[in-house]
Amino acid sequence: MGRAEARRAQKQRGARRAPRTRGQKSGIRRFFTWKKVLGTLLGALLVGMGLLIGFYFYLPVPQPNDQATLQSNIYRWSDGSVMARTGEVNRVILSIEQIPKPIQNEFIAAENMSFEKDNGVDVKGLGRGLLNTVTGKGKQGGSTITQQYVKNYYLNQEQTVTRKLKELVIALKVDRSMKKPEILAGYMNTSYYGRGAYGIQAAAQAYYGVNTDKLTLEQGAYLAALLQSPNGYDWAIATERGKAFAKERWNYVLDNMVKMGELDPGKRAGMQFPVPIKPKPASGMDGQKGYLIQAAEAELNRQGITDDQIKAGGWDITLSIEKKKQAALENAVEEELESKLDRKDRKVDAAVQAGATSVDPKTGRIVAMYGGRGQQEHWINNATRQDYQPGSTFKPIVLASAIENGATTQDGRPIAPNTIYDGTSRRPVVGSDTPFAPQNQDDQDYGRRITVQKATNSSVNSVYAQMIVDVGPKAVKKTALSLGMKDRGAFVERPAMALGSMQSTTVDMAAVYATFDNHGKKVTPSIVKAAKHSERTYEELEPIGGQVLSRATADTVTKVLTGVVRNGSANAVSSSAYEAAGKTGTTESNKAAWFTAYTPELVTVVAMFGEEPGTGTQVTLTGTAGGGRAGGSSFPADIWKAYTLAALQGVSTDTFDLEDADMGRVEDPDPTPSATRSKKDDDPSPSPSRSRKHDDDGPSPKPSKSDKDPEPTPSKTRTSKPKPDPSPSASDDDGERPQEDGARLSG
Repeated sequence: MGRAEARRAQKQRGARRAPRTRGQKSGIRRFFTWKKVLGTLLGALLVGMGLLIGFYFYLPVPQPNDQATLQSNIYRWSDGSVMARTGEVNRVILSIEQIPKPIQNEFIAAENMSFEKDNGVDVKGLGRGLLNTVTGKGKQGGSTITQQYVKNYYLNQEQTVTRKLKELVIALKVDRSMKKPEILAGYMNTSYYGRGAYGIQAAAQAYYGVNTDKLTLEQGAYLAALLQSPNGYDWAIATERGKAFAKERWNYVLDNMVKMGELDPGKRAGMQFPVPIKPKPASGMDGQKGYLIQAAEAELNRQGITDDQIKAGGWDITLSIEKKKQAALENAVEEELESKLDRKDRKVDAAVQAGATSVDPKTGRIVAMYGGRGQQEHWINNATRQDYQPGSTFKPIVLASAIENGATTQDGRPIAPNTIYDGTSRRPVVGSDTPFAPQNQDDQDYGRRITVQKATNSSVNSVYAQMIVDVGPKAVKKTALSLGMKDRGAFVERPAMALGSMQSTTVDMAAVYATFDNHGKKVTPSIVKAAKHSERTYEELEPIGGQVLSRATADTVTKVLTGVVRNGSANAVSSSAYEAAGKTGTTESNKAAWFTAYTPELVTVVAMFGEEPGTGTQVTLTGTAGGGRAGGSSFPADIWKAYTLAALQGVSTDTFDLEDADMGRVEDPDPTPSATRSKKDDDPSPSPSRSRKHDDDGPSPKPSKSDKDPEPTPSKTRTSKPKPDPSPSASDDDGERPQEDGARLSG
């Protein structure tokens, strides 16, 4: 190539690589510049403002909505007959002059400190609310008092962009046409406060039994705080978490009063939280009806229907509760428990509360529920309360998890009903980072050779403490949650979990045992059979789900629990009228007693709770009706049997189909124990027999003559036993037990 050609080629390459002139853009940057983006946004904003202005002039202020003049709801039994009608409005309209100025200021402090100065709209709050609605994050936040009044009085509670825009426009118009005091009075009179109370006057009566003009500053602050979550902050039914939030909100209101200059800081510092009075049931909510409707509305809440939407009325709700079974359950509680109590003159009897849930395992429908003596006397539904432990009724879940996960003992033997464990009382568990040496009921030893079946019959703590270590607490918790239990903050993954140290409800335990009964297919108990509304759609809960346990596992657990009824601590309900499987349970210091059992047709959980009247403090049930220890095999078992016999009367009962049950290999007469063995040999003496009124999960009654493999013999005298955990003891489900890490287990 000549020099001339080389120079031309170099110029061409240089031209191709020539740098862009200043300000020149390439690719996608030519289309998206800051000027273009800002111009587009400004244009969109102007268009939006134009549409909003047009919407403002187009949209008139509507007539008051149906929620301002509520309709009634109809609640029906499962057969369609009417159980109750609710919705008569508990509301008294007050003028602003009838509401003390300090109480007015507390509502402003709680919701909208700029109320007196704004034009009815909070632009920042609106943006936040629209974003939350569009992104599906739930209720909007930041609405002014005017906006909330408009929502309550003119619109509805739907979370849509259209409704939010209407709220904005109408709020602007209302702010121009009404005076601030009128708006504030309207807001305080239309808001829902819980307990069926609409408006400040009804709320003052419902929570403190006084008229609005007699409210203290502390009480007014609580009513203002309630509006954020009426049921969640209601002291009578709130969880511990809900109570903490209620107090936090109450403090927030009073602190804002100080910021506004409406409350002296010194006076604020001395204020104490005003605990509300006990709720009173609405008219027509006598007996169990209030509890049943409360449970139904809670289920509607879980399915996305808010309290505001329910209280607005227009619902026709059919419960799954069957009249015959409901009457049978109420009669059983009355005859087997209430008729034997002296609530007036015996302190322990005054503390007794009972709750029960009965479920059809084939449909998952709750067919009967007992919540207490009536909401007039006890507002909390004992069937759904979450603050007590299930005790040894949790043990079958440990066994189910062991079988389902193919777990083995410390020396590698598969865990099955015929697997042998060491039943020595206070025997330290092996293989756990957390020391644990639980005591059996009455400190009885069951020897170093006891099968899982026999240990379940007699609810031997030492066996199940070792078993949960062998399976792994994490795996057991996973199984429990899959079966329908809930983690309410006390579900600690430690060996003590085997003894039911978490919190539960009778509905939770009914879900677990119904899933066993249903051959491992998930059962989620449901009390709402159908719910209809002219303007809203309700998606019913599907009570029967997929397989969460193999059929072999579920059937094996059921077979073991039939043994507990035939020859164990649940023997009190044995009957020729039905085949049953079940488990007893008693918690720390005998504060709760459970009987959870099922036939092929019916799963029923009965529980008793010791609750000090007035304070709600958990107390012992020992001494109930003048007796001794009130365990699961006493009153709860009596109630279960009386109810089941009545509920199944005239029904052709079945036997369990347990062809897939696998009891495991029968081990050698002298196997190597799963962990450290006691030096003591089995006591050949006969098993003692004790009154079941005093023995819940202790030694089982003498086996029947047809039982070829008698119960292991417990003994209170040991020649040698492992050194107990040095930490102080705490009363447990079946007796006294050393604590884990010195921490007291909750009752």
